[in-house]
Amino acid sequence: MTENPFLRFRDRLDSHAIALAGGMSDDRFVTIVQDLDAAVAAVDGHGMWVTPTVELPELASAAGLEVDLRVKVEVDQVAGSHKARHLYGVALHLLVTEGLGAPRAGQLAIASCGNAALAAAVVSRALDRSLSVYVPTWADQAVLKRLGDLGADVHMCERRAGEDGDPSYLRFREAVGAGARPFSVQAIDTPSTIDGGRTIGWELAEQAPGLDAVFVQVGGGALATATSLGLGEVRLSPVQAEGCAPLRRAWDRLAPGFDFAAAAEHPAEYMWPWGSEPTSAASGILDDVTYDWLPLLERTHATGGEPIVAAEATIRRAHRLATSATEVPVSATGTAGLAGLLTAPPPVGSRVAVLFTGIERE
Repeated sequence: MTENPFLRFRDRLDSHAIALAGGMSDDRFVTIVQDLDAAVAAVDGHGMWVTPTVELPELASAAGLEVDLRVKVEVDQVAGSHKARHLYGVALHLLVTEGLGAPRAGQLAIASCGNAALAAAVVSRALDRSLSVYVPTWADQAVLKRLGDLGADVHMCERRAGEDGDPSYLRFREAVGAGARPFSVQAIDTPSTIDGGRTIGWELAEQAPGLDAVFVQVGGGALATATSLGLGEVRLSPVQAEGCAPLRRAWDRLAPGFDFAAAAEHPAEYMWPWGSEPTSAASGILDDVTYDWLPLLERTHATGGEPIVAAEATIRRAHRLATSATEVPVSATGTAGLAGLLTAPPPVGSRVAVLFTGIERE
């Protein structure tokens, strides 16, 4: 394990800036991070760490890609995915603001079908806070068992007659309206979730300098937005599956003028729930609304990229390639960015990155 990214990059974190602006010392901030990390390690076996970016010419060759391929591997991160980065960052904001005098946050809440819920459960357990998790009826039983083991209060959410949108997210919003504190990976509900997510981009920029493009799978949108913010001007290609692609639909409605101010004023004209039941082997990106769509499309446009929709056959092929050409135990959700690269490969010789974000669970 290498050093904690929240220490390595602390001078770039919003939570650190808030701490210093409020009169907290850097030493005190470091202690907060170290204490949180020790608590997370006590729950999950290890704390946060700088994950590797590896060159995988064998994977590029197996895929028929003539590019310099780099893969950021997150499957050994806390709770088995990148989601812990987001929620660890949210936890730091809570601890800093409370340390500066804000009231202690009580009940925490999240809507998720898998990795985000597990990360939230690990981090909330480390914080010694109660967590309500709102999940769909098809949530994985192994995930549900682990959530129970971590002490989360799990709510199974069925779709109600005449209701549009993800029922888990709708029940989560009801809980927030009743007083729960959002502890989620959607920046629209928990803006501080972007802070920790940027550590992926900062690490990638150091580990793979000179990137031409990055292909990032998209569910709610915070991962791709945060990674792009950390990387700067690298071309961003957000990837969704054909079975649920509201981001591309919004992009097409914005084109060719890309009036983001108008989109912000009338968001429902550009983003609404996917019309049919979302489906894909990459089940972790089946958010029927891309919650953080507007900042994500702004980043995509600013870097010269565009959203990619991968066919289901390509989603499955990317997973087969990743698990046969490498020894990384990554899920189909975690390889969906590779499916985007297969769908829209850049020019020969380009240096590109994808993220392997979630472990394949038994």
